[in-house]
Amino acid sequence: MRLDETDQRLIELLRGDSRLPAATLARILNVSRGTVQNRIERLVRDRVIQGFTLRLSAEAEANIVRAMTAVEIRAGDARAVVATLKRIPAAVAIHSTNGRWDLVIEISTTDLASLDRIISHIREIPGVTHSETSILLNEL
Repeated sequence: MRLDETDQRLIELLRGDSRLPAATLARILNVSRGTVQNRIERLVRDRVIQGFTLRLSAEAEANIVRAMTAVEIRAGDARAVVATLKRIPAAVAIHSTNGRWDLVIEISTTDLASLDRIISHIREIPGVTHSETSILLNEL
């Protein structure tokens, strides 16, 4: 799908604050409120926008354990592995990458015991040959 300048600016504004009212977005973009609503609906329908999230303050995230797990996959098993990973709610992002690791998974959970269970589950997925996890300590 081709995104025009208005689509790109709309996405940029929503990345900054996905709760901006359509009327405010319309005023900033110099288009009608209906145009903004139609564009957002189209971007969601076409899966350009795949969801809306929230960011928590550092205090609110104090009880959240975040980690990055790098995964090596046996040749030919990537699709099945990714499909299984997508069913893990704590896997908040899955990225393909280059180099030694095939995937990097961002994990967000409530405690270390839960993180340990998730890592163990990932390691048991057929096709996963190696993994390495780093716990994220502090956002700088």
